[in-house]
Amino acid sequence: MPRVAAVRTRRVRVPLHTPFVTALRRTEFAETVVVTVEDSDGCVGWGEAPQVWRVTGDSLAGSVAALEGPISDALVGAAADLSSAGLIQGAVIGNRSAKMAADIALHDLVARRAGVSIVEHLKSHASRRSGVSCTSRAMQHLRSAGVPGEPGIPTSLLTDITLSVGTPVDLAEAAAARARDGFTTLKIKVGTDAAGDAERVLAVREAAPGCVLRLDANTGWRADEAVMVLTTLADQGVELEFVEQPVARRDLEAMAYVRRHQPYKILADESVFDLEDLVDVIRAEAADAVNVKLAKCGGITPAIELLEVAGRHGLGRLVGCMMESHLGIGAAAALVAATGIPGEQDLDAGWWARTSPYEGGVGYDGPRILFPQADGLGIEGVLP
Repeated sequence: MPRVAAVRTRRVRVPLHTPFVTALRRTEFAETVVVTVEDSDGCVGWGEAPQVWRVTGDSLAGSVAALEGPISDALVGAAADLSSAGLIQGAVIGNRSAKMAADIALHDLVARRAGVSIVEHLKSHASRRSGVSCTSRAMQHLRSAGVPGEPGIPTSLLTDITLSVGTPVDLAEAAAARARDGFTTLKIKVGTDAAGDAERVLAVREAAPGCVLRLDANTGWRADEAVMVLTTLADQGVELEFVEQPVARRDLEAMAYVRRHQPYKILADESVFDLEDLVDVIRAEAADAVNVKLAKCGGITPAIELLEVAGRHGLGRLVGCMMESHLGIGAAAALVAATGIPGEQDLDAGWWARTSPYEGGVGYDGPRILFPQADGLGIEGVLP
């Protein structure tokens, strides 16, 4: 049986064609660590660890240290298959971006060895985990918390597009432009100025009347501000698919209050990193849905578990991303395609890049993410 022979890292900086602005940060680059995991037969799997200072606390330097240190120590010499996925999660505390990178690379390596696409690989893997180990471990957590239990391979996947924080005029112009680009679902970044947020949303509705609207406050509101803004929008007849993370991450009481006192569905994002977080949200009845991101939870393996548990307990599910490159987007999009989660996802990060930094991998055609016809993720190298 082949063993893991080497774990290597490389920093990649991807310029964006437009600055990306949220309630938490502004950036003009996607900065990430690309990792390769090579087995004793010379087969290579690819992964990435995006820098996410303001959400997970992960940095490029920290991810490199974790990947070249404890994660490499755990993997090198181990079986080059998914039985080693647990070694990644147990190698170091935190460092979820680094774990994401190694976990994706291991899945990519296994898919390449099998001669199948990452979607085909994950379709089989997610089905096996849903029926056996992830269910038993997840149910153990839920029971201890007092919560009762309850064919073809796609070639593309639809995503929404994010409208950065800005003035009503800025947002209206961006919304109209994205609608012309073919996007039908717009996620509006709010939360920096509650007094003006309703005006911003109304401007977007007027500029793109045919689009589905989502809001994302990125923890930026107090509970009373959230209720004020959302009831104002409801009184104006604004239809919203959901409102994402209206209040601070740990304040589930406030999020439950917002959920009860306005008509829109609440999506938990920053409040859910891992299984314990999800259990807390379920117990508090704080959200209607959850946004699962590989960089928050530590990769494909824990993401499958989170999605399965959320589905079993009646929560809607969305797969999102940080400001990462086409590599991480390819893994997240493949997970959606493999598990059959309905609806437009939140995987637009690669669209913001001027170009893909890779040879191979996914591409974008407006709102459509295109899967490569290749083994694994289809990444063959980093472009100069």
